[in-house]
Amino acid sequence: MNSLSKVVYLEIDEGGDAQRIDNFLFRHLKGVPKSHIYRMLRGEVRVNKKRVDQTYRLKLGDLLRIPPVRVASQEESPKVYIPAAELPILYEDDALLAVNKPAGIAVHGGSGVSFGVIEQMRRARPEAKFLELVHRLDRETSGVLLLAKKRSALTGMHEIMREGNSDKRYLALVLGRWTNVRQHVRLPLHKYDTEDGEKRVMVKEGGQASHTIFSLQKSWPGFSLLEAELKTGRTHQIRVHLSHLGFPIAGDDKYGDFARNRELAKQGLKRMFLHALSIAFIHPLTGEALAIAAPLPVELQGFITKLDRGDS
Repeated sequence: MNSLSKVVYLEIDEGGDAQRIDNFLFRHLKGVPKSHIYRMLRGEVRVNKKRVDQTYRLKLGDLLRIPPVRVASQEESPKVYIPAAELPILYEDDALLAVNKPAGIAVHGGSGVSFGVIEQMRRARPEAKFLELVHRLDRETSGVLLLAKKRSALTGMHEIMREGNSDKRYLALVLGRWTNVRQHVRLPLHKYDTEDGEKRVMVKEGGQASHTIFSLQKSWPGFSLLEAELKTGRTHQIRVHLSHLGFPIAGDDKYGDFARNRELAKQGLKRMFLHALSIAFIHPLTGEALAIAAPLPVELQGFITKLDRGDS
C-alpha cells in the first residue's frame, strides 16, 4: 500500500473486540513503524470521538478513527506469495480449530520464514474475521495445533494454559535405554543466542522453572519411546530436558547426536521424532470437556515398525 490520504473510520467487530488498540493498529497498519503508531495514538487517533491511550481495549461496536498515514509501498516491502492451505482438521466449532500440523512447516512467519500455518490458514479462509494461534509447535514437530476463531476463546485458552489446566502429551523417540517407567524432570531453562544469531535453550541455574513428566512406552536396543507430559510450556522444553539427561531425540538437528542423525536418515528417519500427540482441556466458552488427538505420522510409525522388526 502507498499513502492513505484520507481519514479511515472502522467499526470494531469480533476480530478486534477486547484487543489493545496498539496491537490492533500494528496488525491493521502493516509496514508502519511502531514508533509512528504510538505518535498517532498520542495525536489524531480517536475511539468514539475521544482520545484513548495505548492500553485501551477495543469493544464491539467502537468507532475507530485512523488519520492519514503512509505505510510501506510494495517496492519498500515486497509482497510475499502465501499459498492457501487447509491442514487436516482434528476438531472445529465456532470458537476453536485444531489441525494436524506436518513436520517441516513453521506455525507462523518470521526468523527467515516468509509464512507459516497461521498465514496459510487465513489465506484459505478469507471470510474468517479472526484466526490466531493458541500455542506454538516447533517447525520440526508434528501433531495437534490449536487455533482460536474468537478473541474470547483465545484469551480463555491462554488462561487455561497459564493456570496449568490443560493436558498436553507428546511422543518422542530417544537414543539410549530409558529405564524409569515414570520420571519427573524439573530443570530450569535459559534462552540465549548463538554466534550465528540462532535462538537456543540450555539448562542453567536461574533459568525459567520447567517441568516435564516422561513415561516409558516401549524400548528397543539403543532406542526408547517416551510420552512427555508438559507441566510448563517453555521453548524447546522437551528437547532440552532430554538432551541434558543424555537421551537426545532421534533426528533432532539442534540438540541431538548429529552423527547418529546422519545414520538414521539413511535408515529412513529424515526428521525429528517428536509428535504432539494430544491435548485435553475444558472448553473456555462451552464448558465441555475436550480431548483432541493426532495419529502418529506415517513416517514415524514406519520407523517404529522397523525397530519392531529389528531392521534399525
